[in-house]
Amino acid sequence: MAAHWTPRDEAELTAGWQLWLALGSCAWPGPDWDGTPAEAVHGLERCFTACDEILAAHDQPDSAVAGLVRSMILAANWTLGLWRDDSAPLDSERAALLHADLAAFADHAEGVRTLLAAGGGWASLPL
Repeated sequence: MAAHWTPRDEAELTAGWQLWLALGSCAWPGPDWDGTPAEAVHGLERCFTACDEILAAHDQPDSAVAGLVRSMILAANWTLGLWRDDSAPLDSERAALLHADLAAFADHAEGVRTLLAAGGGWASLPL
């Protein structure tokens, strides 16, 4: 991931803002969650869809923000591919694996949000 992002125009700033908002609204399971893995990754599906919509609306596929959006799609796709259809009860080993996958995605999303906020000029807003 790039260490700095500066929007080159209003369209890229808008796409960055949309991505920042989308990543902030992904619903993660709380600590008391006890559902299936498929339910746990439902928030990632919403994030994946939002990223697809941002890319479709953004007409600069070579821009830095498009690269950030694609990085989120790749990160979400891996976890979704593993857990989307998994409705089996979790034992402690599978729960640890699911938690690690969600944590890795969340870490990536936090890094992208921080980068977007710094470059977009809204770093003073709470992550």
